[in-house]
Amino acid sequence: MRLEDFDNDEDKIIQDRLKQKNWNEIRTNDSWAIFKIMAEFVNGYENMGRIGPCVSIFGSARTKPEDPYYLLAEKIAYKISKAGYGVITGGGPGIMEAGNKGAHLGGGTSVGLNIVLPFEQHFNPYIDGDKNLNFDYFFVRKVMFVKYSQGFVVMPGGFGTLDELFEAMTLIQTKKIAKFPIILVGTEFWSGLIEWVKKVLIEREHTVGPDDLNLIRIVDTEDEVVEVLDTFYKKYNLQPNF
Repeated sequence: MRLEDFDNDEDKIIQDRLKQKNWNEIRTNDSWAIFKIMAEFVNGYENMGRIGPCVSIFGSARTKPEDPYYLLAEKIAYKISKAGYGVITGGGPGIMEAGNKGAHLGGGTSVGLNIVLPFEQHFNPYIDGDKNLNFDYFFVRKVMFVKYSQGFVVMPGGFGTLDELFEAMTLIQTKKIAKFPIILVGTEFWSGLIEWVKKVLIEREHTVGPDDLNLIRIVDTEDEVVEVLDTFYKKYNLQPNF
């Protein structure tokens, strides 16, 4: 079938990806992609390299402002900023907006790493004007999260949040980055996943080591989050931004 014969955009995208391309088309497309990727890395490094110690807050873009987790994320970010540390989020609505809002209200550094998507994502108004970055590539954006964060607070979320969580855990487990704290917020939300990891991955299949769960802490309040971060920062003598 020809591209114009498909009725919906999803089928058209699949057909376009499967379409045979000649070598010149492949080389041209790949060359331009390389330059775009390089540009995103350069822009990210130049803007993020001067922000100082920060904590990334991950969570769902779909969480509404009246949701208890939105309100909790706002409180967490506020307390983090009052402790003198910056907050990095994905820059969009939901939990990300709550994180940036809390940092903004607390007078701290508020960074947004926005991803260009056909739905859901639009940057929120609580990001510092010079710290609102846009990305086309998820993997470049994730590098910025990991490279410039000294801690990860993971609120309830969907596939994207789980991806960010396991990316951080994998990089710490394999010693590609330092053992920064990973804090899961919401015992009720996360307990099922943790139980599955224990029962299936660790005890039954042995695909994860028993000590790997020690990489994370599960808490329920903003004070517990700040306590975990403060303990870590004091141990390694990291200095706040202000």
